[in-house]
Amino acid sequence: MMRTITLVALLLGAAPSSATLATKPVLSLAAARQVVAAAAAEAERRHSTVVIVVVDDGGYPIVLERLDDTQVASVEVGIGKARTAAIFRRPSRDFEEQIRNGRAASLVLPGATPLQGGLPLLAGGRVVGAIGVSGNTPQEDEEIARADVAAFVP
Repeated sequence: MMRTITLVALLLGAAPSSATLATKPVLSLAAARQVVAAAAAEAERRHSTVVIVVVDDGGYPIVLERLDDTQVASVEVGIGKARTAAIFRRPSRDFEEQIRNGRAASLVLPGATPLQGGLPLLAGGRVVGAIGVSGNTPQEDEEIARADVAAFVP
């Protein structure tokens, strides 16, 4: 027991005194709400019924909005699209294209929803979260999401 304690103390004491924690930008609730509001405005302009989801960089929902008369199934799909864009740090469309081009292995990637409509949100060149839109055609979902990404100002 004494050897274990001594070893731990030596290891902890051996750490450089100049070691610091890394910092990273974090998507705030206010920013997530702003992204959803921009998406909702674009969807309403198009008379679209969609679910809009903004997730953090780990893929967990911060804000979810289901517009009136949107199919319930779009809730989970929207979350999946946003989570995919956040954790893989690329548009969810990339996985749909891989499958279309014959890479069936993309179907079994943990946490991937290979459907167009999820886009990462960047701050300082780093992914801080993502938006997912679901409810209409994949192209329209992504266009609504893209309008929101353009409106995102960290």
